[in-house]
Amino acid sequence: MSPVELTEENFTSTIQDSPMVLVDFWAAWCGPCRNFAPIFDGAAAGYPDIVFGKVDTEAQQALAAAAQITSIPTLMAFKDGILVHSQPGALDARALDSLIIGLKNLDMDRVKADMEAAN
Repeated sequence: MSPVELTEENFTSTIQDSPMVLVDFWAAWCGPCRNFAPIFDGAAAGYPDIVFGKVDTEAQQALAAAAQITSIPTLMAFKDGILVHSQPGALDARALDSLIIGLKNLDMDRVKADMEAAN
């Protein structure tokens, strides 16, 4: 499955309606972003059970600002509607695969309990 374009209009609903979403914040002028794109696209094809989304930070400046993006590429992961990972910088295919496996195995009951305890 190909990554979906995320905009201000569909970002929140995509995060809320999908069990797991990986989001690539990128820009066309960014060399590392262009290098990461085929890796991200390959992972999207390899994990059809995960939603892969891309946010063009030039076209979606308000969305990038709301997400506090200060460096691109930035990869964010949401599970059960909760931001569970945010990392600037491009990953190689092996590192991205390892991250995805870790996210799939993430115990969300524990994450939610930790969030409750922190409040």
